[in-house]
Amino acid sequence: SSAASAPASFYIPSLSSTSQSVPCNSDFCGLRKECSTTSSCPYKMVYVSADTSSSGFLVEDVLYLSTEDTHPQFLKAQIMFGCGEVQTGSFLDAAAPNGLFGLGVDMISVPSILAQKGLTSNSFSMCFGRDGIGRISFGDQGSSDQEETPLDINQKHPTYAITITGIVVGNNLMDLEVSTIFDTGTSFTYLADPAYTYITDGFHNQVQANRHAADSRIPFEYCYDLRLFYVTNKFYKNH
Repeated sequence: SSAASAPASFYIPSLSSTSQSVPCNSDFCGLRKECSTTSSCPYKMVYVSADTSSSGFLVEDVLYLSTEDTHPQFLKAQIMFGCGEVQTGSFLDAAAPNGLFGLGVDMISVPSILAQKGLTSNSFSMCFGRDGIGRISFGDQGSSDQEETPLDINQKHPTYAITITGIVVGNNLMDLEVSTIFDTGTSFTYLADPAYTYITDGFHNQVQANRHAADSRIPFEYCYDLRLFYVTNKFYKNH
């Protein structure tokens, strides 16, 4: 079955022969004050979505990786991750049924651990297929002619961020400088003013379609009715 229809599967440390608990005195334990030296290190992640959080304890286990060479080699990497015990908010409504994969900047994230162990360079890339199945690569350096945009890292709140210096809608350019966060845990783009108003107004003034009436079930301001034309037994959307 495809990834989109795969059933939820639960990780149970006691059923894994390679699982190890992460002690509170570990350098990776960020909540040492909330446990004794003989218990497993706890974790708690609180997300922007309304009342969405995950808490439990940290474990260490094996991640199996394959190289992308002509003759693939397989290796086993010890990584740390959170084994959730209590979930709230969106996690109770089938969001992330098989868990969340850590791709953050902190040293406990999977890419950082792999880099610290000398298994990969400290980078990753993701690609999603039309069938809902994708692939993630660690240590991807990109092609030699690939352009790059530097990341701005705020050490007090580690995030993937870039500085936007301009926005173009159609042929209209707006000069502005604003910092934007790339969040690997969300599928939506959130914009603050003045960027939001500039983009939405500029798009609305150029789109050739009727704006859809407000609908409380759809949390988006700019939706459009697209007319369908029947041509040679195929439907085409008029944008």
